[in-house]
Amino acid sequence: MAETATQDAASTEPQARHVVYCGVCSLPPEYCEFGGTAKKCKEWLEKKHPDMHEKLYSEEAIEASLSTLSLDARKRAEKDSAKKEAKAAAAEARDAERKAEAMVYIKRVERNKRKYVTAVSGLEEHGHDLKKVAKDWGKKFATGSSVTKTASGTDEIVVQGDNSDDIFDIVVDVLKVPEDNVECIEDKKKKSAG
Repeated sequence: MAETATQDAASTEPQARHVVYCGVCSLPPEYCEFGGTAKKCKEWLEKKHPDMHEKLYSEEAIEASLSTLSLDARKRAEKDSAKKEAKAAAAEARDAERKAEAMVYIKRVERNKRKYVTAVSGLEEHGHDLKKVAKDWGKKFATGSSVTKTASGTDEIVVQGDNSDDIFDIVVDVLKVPEDNVECIEDKKKKSAG
């Protein structure tokens, strides 16, 4: 008798579900269309979960969902999806243009006599997390590295030591910033008249 009671209790307990979350927008794939990155989400889903992509975006699934709508609602849905695609394409074009124009400045600044710091600004425009990059560079060069605010209010990475050549190579090769968008500048402190 006790065995049947535990079996009944086990069958009424809710079972855990495995929910897939999109790697682009972090929503469940059923809701990706409501985010701003539907095209990228669809590509990610096709690559990572082809069975779920087939279930959501196959011709049969689209036809089935459209068949429940009235004629006016279908026209509105088609118009809305065209608008969303155009908006996403325009946003991608703006991002690509902004990245193409954004410059990264690597400055070697003299502190005292033969002591230098290297300041890097403009990386955030290319989609990099400055704190993470500063931490990685601090480990790589075995020196102090931090994110600071400039006088103009923008953020820059300051690395102790003259690492401008190495940082140039890392920015171009590892962080994939075009070489034309990277500029090295050497700042010298003005000697005080005294």
